[in-house]
Amino acid sequence: MPLHILLLLVVGGISAITLLLHLLGKSRLAFLTVEDARSAWHRHFPDDDIQDVTVAQNGHAALVHTAQGPGLLWSFGADTVARHLHDFDLIETPDHLRVIFHDFTAPRVSLHLTETERPLWQELMAPT
Repeated sequence: MPLHILLLLVVGGISAITLLLHLLGKSRLAFLTVEDARSAWHRHFPDDDIQDVTVAQNGHAALVHTAQGPGLLWSFGADTVARHLHDFDLIETPDHLRVIFHDFTAPRVSLHLTETERPLWQELMAPT
């Protein structure tokens, strides 16, 4: 089979799969409730003892307070990502908070918070 036809088949197949997943709703961000956040955190860190969970109003992020320290959980497509808040920088912009982790597996995340949530989250994320 000629290379240009094979390339068209591969690109077309990947495009069709992407479109199908989007039409089936698999590209929507996960929506977190307190129970969902607890469950997702335990999936990432099963040994952590969760003390409190604060979910953002948009439901796409949660601050998790554990006996091991604070952590951040956020939506990444239909799944979640979780990181302990040990080594990070926090940058405030006019419309969100940017958390820059010193970890190549999750370099940064932008948290879209309301005006009232932003100072509270900054206070809760401060190292203790």
